[in-house]
Amino acid sequence: MDRAIHAALSDPYLRDGFQLGTQAQGVRMPHVTVGSEGANSIDIYYEDRGTGTPVVLSHGYPLSGQAWEKQVSALLAAGYRVITYDRRGWGGSSQPEGGYDYDTFASDVDVLLTKLDVRDAVLVGHSMGTGDVARYLGRYGTERVSKAVLVSPIPPFLLRTDDNSEGAPQSLFDGFIQAARADRKAWLTQFLENFYNRDVYGGSLVSDEAFQASLDVAVAGSPVAAVACIPTWLTDFRDDLSTIDVPVLVIQGDQDRVLPIGVTGQRVSAFVGDSRLLVIEGGPHAIAWTHSDQVNAALLDFLQK
Repeated sequence: MDRAIHAALSDPYLRDGFQLGTQAQGVRMPHVTVGSEGANSIDIYYEDRGTGTPVVLSHGYPLSGQAWEKQVSALLAAGYRVITYDRRGWGGSSQPEGGYDYDTFASDVDVLLTKLDVRDAVLVGHSMGTGDVARYLGRYGTERVSKAVLVSPIPPFLLRTDDNSEGAPQSLFDGFIQAARADRKAWLTQFLENFYNRDVYGGSLVSDEAFQASLDVAVAGSPVAAVACIPTWLTDFRDDLSTIDVPVLVIQGDQDRVLPIGVTGQRVSAFVGDSRLLVIEGGPHAIAWTHSDQVNAALLDFLQK
């Protein structure tokens, strides 16, 4: 056991993971303060590893930066600086009662990038994290950013309106909110079942252990955030996308049950001038895990061009 602990503390990647498990024992973790609520600060947990061109990874609902496990290792091995963070309400970040909207999420990202003095970065988002990327670029521009990647994207606009007939009806999301309020743990379980297409890939591309680990992270998240994040999915990102002046890669599975590709990924190019869509055959919403080899190959190819 002593040797295992020594090995963990000697390796930066393993050491950070070991510290996650000992945070309650007083180990100081890296945070950036993005605001306050009452007498309490609102802090965003982040991990900053490696050197080289910075790649900033923004995770999806209802997980944390740990969801990028398979991308972090590949990016570090390829010589990149890799920055992950936990959105407010999730993982090691604060769980405030408010601030669950994309203007605030983008502001949190801006504070983080400013603190770390990140330049020439590649912003990579998955699912809800793609909204962080789109709103950050729409609001703060590309002074610090050279490229962007949207994996299983939520933009451009999910809600059905008079000028967005491709969207889904409000009643669908009202049902999601009702389900999350009635039984948060049951809602999160069902959501993750569709997140991974577990009926198809359970026991093969997603193990029972990996599914349970995701559920544990989801349940440990803020009960307020679990509900409050759902209305943010109806944010209109069309204007944000239209301002992006750096190359954008969109990666999405054609079996995405959470954010169907016809409503999301296939429509991004109508708003972004320099964009490319890579469709992963059979891919569910969680392609960063289930189809990580294809996602990583596409990501590294895009970064190196």
